[in-house]
Amino acid sequence: MFPSISLAQEIGLAVLLVAALVWVLGLGHMLWDARFQRPEPGVFEGIAVIPAQRTAAAHPMESVELTEAEEEAFAGLIRTLPHS
Repeated sequence: MFPSISLAQEIGLAVLLVAALVWVLGLGHMLWDARFQRPEPGVFEGIAVIPAQRTAAAHPMESVELTEAEEEAFAGLIRTLPHS
C-alpha cells in the first residue's frame, strides 16, 4: 500500500481506521435513535433535579463556635473592609 511504512504499520493503520469508522457509525446511530425517541414523563423535570439549599443549622458540622478573641478579630477584619 505505502512503500515508506512497514506491513505491521499498514495493518495497525487499517485496524485504527476500521475502529474509527465503527465508532462514528455507532455514534451516528445513537444520535439518530435519540432524535426520534421522547423521554418518559417525569424523567427530567428541569430545575427540580437541583436539591434544595439547606439552612445554616441543618447539620452540627456546618457551624462553628468562635472564642471571644476570634469574634473580636473577625469584627476587626470586617471593620477594615470598605463599605459600599
